[in-house]
Amino acid sequence: MFLNLLFGSPAIAVAWLVAILFTLTIHEFSHALVGKLRGDKTAEYEGRLTLNPIAHVDPTGFILLLLFGFGWAKPVPYNPYNLRDPKWDSVKIALAGPFSNLLMAIAAGIAFRVLVGGSVIESMNLLAVFLFLSILLNLFLMLFNIIPVHPLDGSKLFFALFDHPKYQELRTFVATRGPQILLVAVLVSAFTSLNIFFFISEPAFAICDALIGGSCNGYFASIFSSF
Repeated sequence: MFLNLLFGSPAIAVAWLVAILFTLTIHEFSHALVGKLRGDKTAEYEGRLTLNPIAHVDPTGFILLLLFGFGWAKPVPYNPYNLRDPKWDSVKIALAGPFSNLLMAIAAGIAFRVLVGGSVIESMNLLAVFLFLSILLNLFLMLFNIIPVHPLDGSKLFFALFDHPKYQELRTFVATRGPQILLVAVLVSAFTSLNIFFFISEPAFAICDALIGGSCNGYFASIFSSF
């Protein structure tokens, strides 16, 4: 995907790259920040309480993200024994990432409306494209990460809510089989035309429509048909 953009429209490729780094950095930084606020400084000691993208980029995950649209950043470490409430503080740390993505999507949406809706810049201006891509990427990352499957952020909430012996079989299935099912879904989505993650893409575009006050599908098509 990135290579196609790079050869077709280098400027849009750069905007896409910066938007990805921005999105991942805010997500991981938020995990680290909430961890510190809840009493654990592990992430800070390991240099993760920073807005420097280099600290959060996993080389393999980032390359796969550029090539196939799916990847990952470095997981933010924390020690549950340092937390005030290990069970629920772990949930707060996990959900801080998706919540930060929602806030960033809203902020980018407001900026887009002010600048593009107010005719300060043209809709195909590189800043407008960056803001639009930031909206979509943040929404996709938020919705993907709240899937209740290990190692995604949503799994922490799932395990906290179903923390009872009678749910042990379900917890074991989600912990062991869930990642395998998720991996297969990601591979099928990346290498075929099947939209397995429609439950993410459809809400993401619907929220995006509301944020920019227009059709995100249409704007997306206009960006990527311009080269």
